[in-house]
This record gives sequence, structure tokens and C-alpha cells, in this order.
Amino acid sequence: MSYIIDTITKKVGMLSAILAMLLALLVGYDALMRYLFSAGSIALQEVEWHLFDILFLLGLSYALKHKKHVRVDIFFVNYSPNTKAMIEILSMLFLLIPFSMFFLQGAFDMTLQSFLQNEVSSDPGGLKYRFIIKGVLFLAFILLVLQAISEIIKAYRDVENKKLLFGIVFGVIILFAIAMLHLPFLLDPLWLMFLLTLFLLMSGFEVAFVFAGVALLFALISEELGLEVLEMLPYRVYGIMRNTTLMAVPLFILMGLILEKSKIAEDLLLSMGKLFGGIRGGLAISVVVVGAILAASTGIVGASVVMMSLIALPLMLKHNYKPELATGAIVSSGTLGQIIPPSIVLIVLGDQMHLSVGDLFKAAVVPGILLIILYILYILIYARINPTVAPAIKSEENYRDMLKEAIKVITPPLVLILAVLGSIFAGVASPTESAAIGVIGALILTTINGQLSLELIRYASIETVKLTSMIFMILIGATAFSLVFNELGGQDMALEFFAEDMGSKWGFILFAMLIIFVLGFFIDFIEIAFVVVPILVPIVHSFGIDAVWFAILIALNLQASFLTPPFGFALFYLKGSAGDKVTTGEIYRGVIPFIALQILALVIILLFPDLIYIFGGK
Repeated sequence: MSYIIDTITKKVGMLSAILAMLLALLVGYDALMRYLFSAGSIALQEVEWHLFDILFLLGLSYALKHKKHVRVDIFFVNYSPNTKAMIEILSMLFLLIPFSMFFLQGAFDMTLQSFLQNEVSSDPGGLKYRFIIKGVLFLAFILLVLQAISEIIKAYRDVENKKLLFGIVFGVIILFAIAMLHLPFLLDPLWLMFLLTLFLLMSGFEVAFVFAGVALLFALISEELGLEVLEMLPYRVYGIMRNTTLMAVPLFILMGLILEKSKIAEDLLLSMGKLFGGIRGGLAISVVVVGAILAASTGIVGASVVMMSLIALPLMLKHNYKPELATGAIVSSGTLGQIIPPSIVLIVLGDQMHLSVGDLFKAAVVPGILLIILYILYILIYARINPTVAPAIKSEENYRDMLKEAIKVITPPLVLILAVLGSIFAGVASPTESAAIGVIGALILTTINGQLSLELIRYASIETVKLTSMIFMILIGATAFSLVFNELGGQDMALEFFAEDMGSKWGFILFAMLIIFVLGFFIDFIEIAFVVVPILVPIVHSFGIDAVWFAILIALNLQASFLTPPFGFALFYLKGSAGDKVTTGEIYRGVIPFIALQILALVIILLFPDLIYIFGGK
């Protein structure tokens, strides 16, 4: 049974991967036809968002099969196989399957209503039979339930202590039955909801399923709510499906993954290393420069850190660089993709805060440049004070030849960056259209580089489906969580605390930054953006705070969360790829000065908010 389900899921995942590349080509074609020949089609634009929907919805089960749904693995990574298997079974049994079964009922009703009403597009020339795309939502959660059953079967084989498993399952059922008696809560339901969520997250349950399952649980056990609070959830998810801004997410991921495999980054690192190697700290500076270029062309933190640790770290250690400086430069530069456009963080923040992604991209340019300058200045000063930490490398190659080679290597990705960001900044194209053009440009660069192959396209498309589906499952879970949280009075409580109890705009800003910084130690930026940020948005407006500026402060803060020991994700990426070349202690010590520089950049933008509008957008 498990084999049959996995086979179906694999075929569905492959279909979604094909659609990822097709989506990029269609959006690119549509943008070119509209801007060059003023020929547009409403039907084609609706086909595009239909493909986007099918891509991430059918990919939900595929991501589950490949264990791509993110979890906080601080403790989970050290669990025994027996404990991991039990966590997997409990997650599927009590979080994912109940939520999916409830969601299926609402999705079926929505689809049936659309079919009976013969719903069509509200735009002239749009597509008919709107029930089909709504039906995909229903189908996606059927596949998700089936894959959850398959995961239970596979995990059950790994459970050694089956009596303990059945005991825990029985205990959870008893606790749920008691909760359904609607006895008085010992704690405020809001705090209980928060603490249960935190406990499950830290225990290693998948983030998206925790948000979804906890939302359903509290809708059931809260006497004043009931399941009615989640009745409109399928319509909320359908609203996400129609959000063309979010369509940029899979396209930018696809663009980054194509470039990741094209060896462009490898050539950049080697050329920049030769160019700057002759000065103290030159190799570390080349890592910062390449990190910035990768950030503006790929934006994928994990890929950038791993790539530079594999290529640059051995080179730096070979030339007697202090391990702390080498590792600090790599992880901090690898996370520049969180703030430098086109950043997935900024796209998600734009959606959650109802801001123009183009305005956020413009506003993020100066903070990104500021970080690069601070990193380079620190490396130069540190190497000047202590020449042994980053010695200069003597080279017999002609400097003019090295410069020509560097220009030759750096020009193609720079042209791509200018094409993508320039079209957004000039208002010529939307972020989604620019992302599609970026995918086509990445394919052209990869072809020129002699690296284009079916295997590369297959890898990039499949990974795009997994990552996109993971992000959107968290968004679905967070949407359910926010509905219940707000109905329990969470948003009102937050507004009252910040607006009345704290009563100060600056007090709110500093406290909000502190909360996000601390949360960044434990959970990923996606969860913070989808759960915490929507709570803060009404307070931002109530204080009259510039929302774009506040979003940039959040983005800078979230970037620091990737570096903060002991749980920064970038640190795990580096240690995993570096192996025994460096110790965990050296990585932690090396990253601390760069975290201080990021906090300094945050303070500068905090004190001088007009800096973000140098490139327009206000």
C-alpha cells in the first residue's frame, strides 16, 4: 500500500516539476508579448496562476514524501530512530490527517458550489469552469492524506517499542476526550495555545502541521469558538491561490537553483579570489563580493553557504586564514540573500504586510550595500591590525589578465541581475514577470557556460516544487492558526499591550525587534513572517509607522536569525558541508563579529530611515 501511494505521489510530483518550468516560460512569453507588442491575454494570465496553484498544491504530498516540510530540529536531530519514527506517526495521526480531513469537507463544498453555479472568471476573456481549479485544492488534500498514511506505515516499521507508541496514542485520545468536555481552562486559552505550539515545535513536529493541527484543536475545544471559525479557510486558501505576487516565489527559487548548478558561482569565487588575493583579507573580501552577487541572482541561503564552504573554505584555510574569520565571512555573506533583492523574505513580507514588493526591493538596496561595506571594512581593519589572521597571497599571474578574467566571469550574472531588478525598479515589469525573465536568462547563461542538461533542469524543477510546497503549506497552516488566534482575542491583546500598556512607538519597535530576534534563534523566517508579522501589522498602522521601513527592519533582523548561535540555520549548513575542517566552536566565534555588524546596520537604518528611499519608492 505504501509503495503504491509513493508511486502515485512521485508521478504527481514529476508533473508538478514539469509545470514549474512551463510556468516560467509562459510568464516570460506573456511579459515579452505584452511589453514588446502590446498583445496580452486574460486567459493566458489565468492559465499562469492555475499552473502556479497546481504546482504547489500537488507538490504538498511530494514534499511530504521527501521529508521537505521543515521542522525545528534542534533536539530532533539527536533523537533515536525509534523516537523519530514515533514523532512522525503522531504528527501524521493527530496533526496532519485531522486537519486535512476537516479541510477536505470545506474544499468539497466550495468546489461543488462552484460547479452548481457554473462559476466562470469575472474578467472578460477569462477561463470558464472555475470549479476545476477549486477541485485541485480538494484533490491535493486527498493526496496529502494518502501520503500521510504511507508515512505512518513506513515509520511504524522503525518503531521498536510499539507498546509505548500505543500507550502515547491512547493517552493523547484520552486527553482530547477530556478537553472536549469544555472544562474550565487552567490558563488563558491564548497562552495555552502558544505554549502547546512552542512545545510541539521544539519537540520536532513539522511546523506547518503544528500550526494547522493546533488551530483545529483549539477551534474544537474552545466553547466560544467551534469549527465555524475555520469554515471559511478553503476560501482563504483560494485567495492565496489567486495571489499573483506570490507566484514570484517559485520562479525566483527556480532561477536560483538553475544558477546554483551552472558553476557560475564556482568561476566567480576562483576569479575574485585571484583578483583580491594580493591584499590582506583579500580572499575573505572576494567571498563577500561573490556572496552579494549570488544573493542578487539566486537568493537561496543554503545553496550559497554550502557552495562557498566547499570552494572557498579549503582555499582560505590552505593560505593560513584564521578559521574564525573564514567561517564568519562565508556564513554572513551567504545570508545576504535574505535582504538583497530579489529576496524571498521581501516577497513574503510584502504579501503579509500588503506592501508593494517593488517598493520593498528598492528600499532593501541601501541596507544590502551597507552590510557589504561593513563586512569588507571589518575584514580590512582586522587583517590590518593582525596580519596573521588573513595573510596576502603572492601570485605570479599578470594582474591585468586576472582583471580581464574577472570581468569576463562577473559580466553575465551582473547583466542578469540588472535585467531582473532593473525591470522591477523601472516599473516595466512586476516581480513575477521579472522572475520569469530571470529563469529564461539563467537558462541562457547556463547554456553559454556549457552546463545546461536535462538532469540540471530536472533537479532545479523538482527542488522548486519541494521548496515552494513547503512554504505554502506553512502559509496554509499559519492562516488557520491566525484565524483561531485572532478569534480568541490574540490580536486585540497584542494591540492593547503595545498601544496602551507600552504606549510608545519606539518602545513597540524595539520590543518587536527583540521578539523577532529571539524567535529567530529557534524558528525559520517563514514561520515568523506568516504568524508573527500579521499580528504586528495593525499595531504598525495604529502608531503611524512607515510600513516599508518597518518591513526592512524585520528583514535585517531575520537575516541575523540565520547566524545566531546555537541554532542559526546557516551555521548548520556550513558545518554540514565543511565536515572536520573547522570546529563548531570556531564557527560560533567567527560569526559573532558579523552578527554585531548586522545589528549595527539595523541600528543605522533605525536611526536614519530615509536611507532606504535613496533609490525611490517613497
